[in-house]
Amino acid sequence: MPEPWRTNILVRGWRRLTGKGNPPKPEHDDLPRDLPKARWRTVGSIRRYILLILMLGQTIVAGWYMKGILPYQGWSLVSLDEITRQTFVQTALQVMPYALQTSILLLFGILFCWVSAGFWTALMGFLELLTGRDKYRISGASAGNEPIEKGARTALVMPICNEDVPRVFAGLRATFESVAATGDLDRFDFFVLSDTNETDIAVAEQQAWLDVCRETKGFGKIFYRRRRRRVKRKSGNLDDFCRRWGGDYRYMVVLDADSVMSGECLTSLVRLMEATPDAGIIQTAPRASGMDTLYARMQQFATRVYGPLFTAGLHFWQLGESHYWGHNAIIRMKPFIEHCALAPLPGKGAFAGAILSHDFVEAALMRRAGWGVWIAYDLPGSYEELPPNLLDELKRDRRWCHGNLMNFRLFLVKGMHPVHRAVFLTGVMSYLSAPLWFFFLVLSTALLAVNTLMEPTYFLEPRQLYPLWPQWHPEKAVALFSTTIVLLFLPKLLSVILIWAKGAKGFGGKFKVTVSMLLEMLFSVLLAPVRMLFHTRFVLAAFLGWAATWNSPQRDDDSTPWIEAVKRHGPQTLLGACWALLVFWLNPSFLWWLAPIVVSLMLSIPVSVISSRTNLGVKARDEKFFLIPEEFEPPQELISTDRYTYENRWHALKQGFIRAVVDPRQNALACALATSRHRQAQPIEVVRMERVDQALKVGPAKLGNQERLMLLSDPVALGRLHERVWSEGHEEWLAAWRASIEADPHAPLLPLQPVGKASEPVPV
Repeated sequence: MPEPWRTNILVRGWRRLTGKGNPPKPEHDDLPRDLPKARWRTVGSIRRYILLILMLGQTIVAGWYMKGILPYQGWSLVSLDEITRQTFVQTALQVMPYALQTSILLLFGILFCWVSAGFWTALMGFLELLTGRDKYRISGASAGNEPIEKGARTALVMPICNEDVPRVFAGLRATFESVAATGDLDRFDFFVLSDTNETDIAVAEQQAWLDVCRETKGFGKIFYRRRRRRVKRKSGNLDDFCRRWGGDYRYMVVLDADSVMSGECLTSLVRLMEATPDAGIIQTAPRASGMDTLYARMQQFATRVYGPLFTAGLHFWQLGESHYWGHNAIIRMKPFIEHCALAPLPGKGAFAGAILSHDFVEAALMRRAGWGVWIAYDLPGSYEELPPNLLDELKRDRRWCHGNLMNFRLFLVKGMHPVHRAVFLTGVMSYLSAPLWFFFLVLSTALLAVNTLMEPTYFLEPRQLYPLWPQWHPEKAVALFSTTIVLLFLPKLLSVILIWAKGAKGFGGKFKVTVSMLLEMLFSVLLAPVRMLFHTRFVLAAFLGWAATWNSPQRDDDSTPWIEAVKRHGPQTLLGACWALLVFWLNPSFLWWLAPIVVSLMLSIPVSVISSRTNLGVKARDEKFFLIPEEFEPPQELISTDRYTYENRWHALKQGFIRAVVDPRQNALACALATSRHRQAQPIEVVRMERVDQALKVGPAKLGNQERLMLLSDPVALGRLHERVWSEGHEEWLAAWRASIEADPHAPLLPLQPVGKASEPVPV
């Protein structure tokens, strides 16, 4: 059972003073709760102190420059005695410029410190990858060819919910075959853990599981389970698996619905776990691939080129107290079960209840229990897919935003390691930086308006001899602007330099990768203000309690319609135009500084639509722009995934529920995989009969999804419905079955029965 969260340090202190402290915790682990003082832990602490000094020192210097740039330098001359003798309006007009400047300076310091953290992370990652002398990398703990112990059984679990069935099972099959090719398949079992609540998709999942098992001879190795009660979303899905089957396995590898992993990568992860007995989680660095839209291909290129620097840099600063991203990672099952169950957050409102973004929290709990969390940043063979367009990415970002804001409530929970407190903070800043940047720009515009429309106050004190003139230092502004540009874009240049040094052939050559980097930089500049406004809205929505939908993301290539882009980006375009006109009216020269923001907002509609086009992405790939090594020389796992996805789409089952009711073999499969117990109590029998009668009465067209789910989850009711459809000759159901066959002729089916024999049940 999960322990309740104690997030209030005042309550904890009061309980300790009154003798009501926490009860002693049972000792579950074979290892002590705290790890021995390994050398890497000391090194990690020293490195993080250095990072803190670098960030704060850089921010202080930049803040001093920023203070010199701002025009009003006379805060110290504002007399409180004088203010008390003035009217409120006079005081407000006098203090307003200085209040605006102070707010701007504070926001600048926070944002610059955030940018500085990313810069130093990328820089150390560059040095790590360039020299290759990282003696603390987790992948060096194993030689890579040790035999895997028979007892080191590993479960590969794939939680899914209303996903693209052909793609899911194509990736699963490619991963299964890759593991089989290593000769260690007997150490692995595969589990598809479905939370799907769309009946047609659920039946398609069942058929796809059966097809994969037949084609790979995977019966007894590949398992499928669909939950009836979707409790706690993905984390609840994993909790259910761990309670039921977790004790049978030493390790668990969590896959996302679009994940593909090579057999070599998976066996290497198991060997690393065996060689590092104090490791609780080892996270791989998934490489994005498989998408064709221009937007997705630019994002694939960015993550493939710049991503290694940041993951290596994270490892440099964090070592064994690092991130877990929720998928493409191996977990030690026993401590995960004992320490990582997630209690709901106490209280009411948008930031209470079931934890949404579970991965960071599970990593923090694993480390709190004394286990290491590592990033195997240099381990190949781990793949994922990205959203096909900007709007789909933003839908995902809204969920992540809400989850990260919720996680920050755990910042002060007792026992959390400082690194994971920092992880919670950086998770919040990933989205909170957007409204901070937006408010920074708004306050800068307000300061411009004050400076333009209000006459400066030259004398702030009685009997002041010399006037206080507003000051401008353009040379400091240029220096600070240049420094910020370097911090933002130097990591990208270092990434390309590293590719030049290691070999650029897989990226299209030195010239193409450089041009691709420049185009991606331009694109990121265009999209940054758009993301800023969306993320600002997401943060406000979370604080206002607006619900965030948790539907499955779009995983295939899909372009954005113009009408959808106008609906989503129209307010941004209008805001950009009005903002530009206002600044031009106040001070035309200042518009040059704001142009990257307002122009990007005004171009958001065409940029969103054009970047979502598949034909442009394919053309760019043909010209070797935004090329990645996984496209230049694709690994067998990705080749197999593409081939199986194409084959699966050809004979995918679309109207699955109709088939599950009428088709004998499909009905037998659905009944066999139903999760309801075969209870025979009289009230249950009455409910079953009512459901069957209702389904026959209203027909398939008017039967709601909830009623379909109830039938699909009850093998007895589903079997009776099937028997009565055939024995009583319910033509509405039979006609729907025939129509589904005609509309979907390539899906699995039985020979179509003649109309005259429709009343005779077909033998299974």
